[in-house]
Amino acid sequence: MDQFMRGAIAMACLVAGMFFLRFWRRTHDRLFIAFAASFWLLGLTRLAVAITMNQSEHRIFIYAIRLIAYLLILVAIVDKNRGAVPRTAAGE
Repeated sequence: MDQFMRGAIAMACLVAGMFFLRFWRRTHDRLFIAFAASFWLLGLTRLAVAITMNQSEHRIFIYAIRLIAYLLILVAIVDKNRGAVPRTAAGE
C-alpha cells in the first residue's frame, strides 16, 4: 500500500506540472513554467523514493533535488512580485 501511495503522489505531481505547463502556454508567464518544472522535479523525486525505498545512499541526492524544486518555487514567487508596481491612493 505504501508503494501505491508513493506512486499516486508522484503521478499527482506530474499531472500538476502538466496543468502549469498548459497555463504557461496560454500566458507565457515565467511563474507557471517555474511551477511546472518544480512539480516535475518533485514528482521524479517521489518516484525515485518509491523505487529506491531501502537504499539510504541515494536519499541525500533526492532531498537535494527537492530543495532545488522548493527554491525554484520561491524564486519564481519573488520574481513575480518584484515586478509589481505599487499603486498610490492619489493616482500619481
